[in-house]
Amino acid sequence: MTPSTFRTIPVWLLASKIGSGKTPSGGAKTYLESGVTFLRSQNVHFDGLRLDDAAFIDRGTHAEMRGTKVRPDDVLLNITGASLGRVARFPAGLGAANVNQHVCIIRPNGGVDSRFLAYALASQPAQQQISSMQVGGNREGLNFDQVGHLRVPEVSAEEQFRIADFLDVQTARIDRMTDLQRVALDRVAERDAAALDLGIDALYEQVGFLPLRRFVVGVDQGASPQCDAVPAGEDEWGVLKVSALRPEHFEPSANKRLPDDMVPDRRSEVREGDLLITRANTPQLVGSTAVVPRVRRKLLLSDKIFRVRLAQDMDAHYVAAVARGSRVRAACAAASNGASQSMANLRFEEIKDWPIPRASPAQQRAFVQQMERSREAVGQIRTKIDRQLALLSERRQSLITAAVTGQLDVTTAGRAAAV
Repeated sequence: MTPSTFRTIPVWLLASKIGSGKTPSGGAKTYLESGVTFLRSQNVHFDGLRLDDAAFIDRGTHAEMRGTKVRPDDVLLNITGASLGRVARFPAGLGAANVNQHVCIIRPNGGVDSRFLAYALASQPAQQQISSMQVGGNREGLNFDQVGHLRVPEVSAEEQFRIADFLDVQTARIDRMTDLQRVALDRVAERDAAALDLGIDALYEQVGFLPLRRFVVGVDQGASPQCDAVPAGEDEWGVLKVSALRPEHFEPSANKRLPDDMVPDRRSEVREGDLLITRANTPQLVGSTAVVPRVRRKLLLSDKIFRVRLAQDMDAHYVAAVARGSRVRAACAAASNGASQSMANLRFEEIKDWPIPRASPAQQRAFVQQMERSREAVGQIRTKIDRQLALLSERRQSLITAAVTGQLDVTTAGRAAAV
C-alpha cells in the first residue's frame, strides 16, 4: 500500500470497550507485596509494561473491581499526568490484572491486531492528537470520548498483522540497545555513589563523627496554604513543593502560586545559601538536602521543608554532600514513617541524629571540591548516555510512524533488514 491509500478512522470503531479502572476503596493502604497485579500509569511505557514497582491487591478486591480487569491484548493508554499518552499492550501470560483510573483500557474488536493498534497510538500523528486534546484544570488528561475520537490509520487485518510483525522485530532491536544504555546509566550512578561513600568513609576514619545536632543553631519551617495549581510567575509569590528538592539539587520552578488575596510570610522566603531538607516525600527522597543557589525572590518554604541554620564552622554544601551518602540515606529509611507506600515523614529530631564527620573547614572545602569534580565527570558521561537514549527513542517513534502510516513498505524493509 502507498501512503496515499491510508485513510484514518476513530479508535471507537476498532474497540469494544474504552474505559479506565479505579483505585481500590481503601486506596494505597490495600496494596500488598503479592497477589493480583494492579497497574498504574508508572507501569505503562512505550516499550511495554514495567512491573518492577507494580502494586498488588487481594483476590477479593480484584473480584469487586469488575470493570477494571485487563484482558490479554487490551491496549493500555495513560490518560492523565506527566506520562499522558504512553501506551502499551497487555500481553498474554501475565495473569489477572487491574488498572487504576489514570490508565484507559482499549479493548480491540475481533479482527483488529492489538499490536498494530498500540503502535498506531504510539505514532507521532496520534501523540500529536493527544497533546492537542489535553484538558483539565489541575492535571492534564483525556476523557473516554476523546480517546474514542483519536484517529489511527485504516488498515486491513492482513496489513495490520504484517506491520505489527515488522515492528515487533525492529523495535525489539532498538529496545535491546536502549536497555544496554540504561544499564550503563545505572553503572554511572553506582560509580557516583561509590565515590561519594569512599570519600565520606575516609573522613569518618580520619576525624570521626558527631550528630548533626552539634552543628545546628536553628531551624525554620514554612506553611502550606491552599495555593493555585500553577507555578508562580517571576514577580509572584510561590510556595515550594517537595519536588523542589533532590539530593544536592534545588529546582525553584517546582512551586505553587500563592493566591493574590493571601499575605506571604516573608520570614519563610528562601535565600541564596539556605540549607533545605525535606521532611516529607517518597521513601526514596525523604530527607533530600540541598543548598539554595542564587535564586529569585518571593519563593517560600512549605511546611514539608526545613531550613537549617548551621554553626559558622560548618559548611552547608558539605552537609548536603554528606547527606547524599548511604549512611545518612540509611538513617532516613530507618527513621521515616508514613501512612502509605508513597509518602514518608521525618521528624527534625531524627534529622539531628545524622552522622556528620567532624571535618575542619579546610577539610570540608576540600571534600566538597573533590565531590564536585567527581560529579562533573559523571555528569558528562550521563549527558552522553541520555543523548543516546533520546536518539533511540526518536528512532523508535519515527520507525513506528513510518510503518503504520504507509511511508515505509514493511515487506521490502523487512527483507532488507534480514539480509
